[in-house]
Amino acid sequence: MSTTAALGFAASAVKSPMGELELVISDRAGKSVATHQFHRGALRVLRPHYLDDSGQVCYVLVNPGGAYLGADLYLIDVEVADGAELLLATQSATKIYRTPGSFAEQRMRLRLGEGARLELAPDQVIAYREASYRQNTHVTLRPSSSLVMAEVVTPGWSPDGASFRYEELRLRTEIRVESGDSGGGAGGLLGLDNVLIRPSLDDVTGMGFMEGFSHLGSLIVVDQRVNQELADDLHELTRGYDAYAGISLTPSLDGTTGLILRSLSNSTEELNHLLGACAGVLRERWYGQGPLNLRKY
Repeated sequence: MSTTAALGFAASAVKSPMGELELVISDRAGKSVATHQFHRGALRVLRPHYLDDSGQVCYVLVNPGGAYLGADLYLIDVEVADGAELLLATQSATKIYRTPGSFAEQRMRLRLGEGARLELAPDQVIAYREASYRQNTHVTLRPSSSLVMAEVVTPGWSPDGASFRYEELRLRTEIRVESGDSGGGAGGLLGLDNVLIRPSLDDVTGMGFMEGFSHLGSLIVVDQRVNQELADDLHELTRGYDAYAGISLTPSLDGTTGLILRSLSNSTEELNHLLGACAGVLRERWYGQGPLNLRKY
């Protein structure tokens, strides 16, 4: 079976993958380790490391090509098995350059087992002039799984300091909860998050483009411990940052609830600090861990 077919993505008559990555993380006596790893083309991961004694493994995703270009397709498949814990970061920002002819695309499939935990903490997506990008993330988890996904989107800048006019960004995240009696089916839909940004349709600083802000931050959390009290605590925390933020909760499904925090700013650094602080609250409150410090710079 081809990797593309194994990932569950329909074959494309136009695009062939520029990079493919498969990673399976399993629990071994309280320590999370990779039990399957495959890469081809312009995607790979660095050697694993552990930030503390919790057993959570950290992998860093690398694109040696440095950027996404027109018609590029990247496929990422990650499974965190029962009881395993993974922190997945990136080595640097995802840069989208000019995409004449066809958009660049990333398709990511995430699967979490019973009691599995996944933190997704990539660097920002930077879209440059005349860039068009589509990102499709499909998540399947169990009621006892824990998911934290952070993301920042920012426009690239020209040498004179003016903001580039990228063409379009489409970011779609679908999250399904698979119960114990689902028989391995698709599971119930917990949330579907669609983001479409087209700054070329309006002035980049005008009201038609994210209420006058140029940078977008998102934090998605799915866990049985998500509730209104947590949402209120995180919203209060956002007040200390130079950003406009709002939080919403999904209805509960099989005992688990989703939370999405959306934040707007004119600073990548400010959004990174805000999302990092919110994720830090979850790490300390739920697992007794300190805030992330990946020491990449």
